[in-house]
Amino acid sequence: MAPDLLARAVKAHDPLGRFSSVRALRAEVRVGGNILAFRFRSPSARRVTVHVDARRPRLLMTGFPQPGWCGEMAGDVVRIRDDAGRVVGERHHARSVASSRVKWDALDEMHFLGYALWNYALTPFFFTWPGFHTEELPAQDGLQRLRVRFPSGIPTHSAEQVFHFNERNLLVRLDYTAEVFGSRWRGAHFCGEHRELGGFLVPTHRKVLPKLGGRVLPFPAAMEGWVESLGEAEELPAER
Repeated sequence: MAPDLLARAVKAHDPLGRFSSVRALRAEVRVGGNILAFRFRSPSARRVTVHVDARRPRLLMTGFPQPGWCGEMAGDVVRIRDDAGRVVGERHHARSVASSRVKWDALDEMHFLGYALWNYALTPFFFTWPGFHTEELPAQDGLQRLRVRFPSGIPTHSAEQVFHFNERNLLVRLDYTAEVFGSRWRGAHFCGEHRELGGFLVPTHRKVLPKLGGRVLPFPAAMEGWVESLGEAEELPAER
């Protein structure tokens, strides 16, 4: 029997079969987007270093919200430390707080960027974890499609998302609702410029365009990001 779409996608993005032994990843990224301006945060792209826990929802972002500082997303908790390592901000129930506020602070932005980048780094690998439910959908516009329902303990854009893969089984698009901004914020997230980095084949350019009904609007870009490097890293230090 031929492998299913998820198995093919995992193989395509991890041709050496290394991910199962990886405990953390380190990446240099640039990220920004117009949607942040709707919460009174700068839409300008900023360069940050992220350390991604490959086993649970946790991410460290150095250089955020300013050089020398570090943001942390740990499930539904976010923290910011200064250049001396002191906690200068901490928030529990970060999702509900960010979802209810019109004007975000740095902790709200850290929650959004933290869970989003963690999701992107682990797609499609964490779809094999317990609690995820996947279903192959009919192909559309020449692309294979996988509907994914996320378990409740995974911070993500929306509980149900649709992922599109090309003929090489590489991720080229995902559709979701950015619920932290509200139920109307539906986006088509395009992935391209795939490169081999650290033994993995990853999209190095991402752009999110708004959707109106079933139609993708050509502008403005809600978010845009670039991966400049990626590789296996040491396990993240324990929370403190």
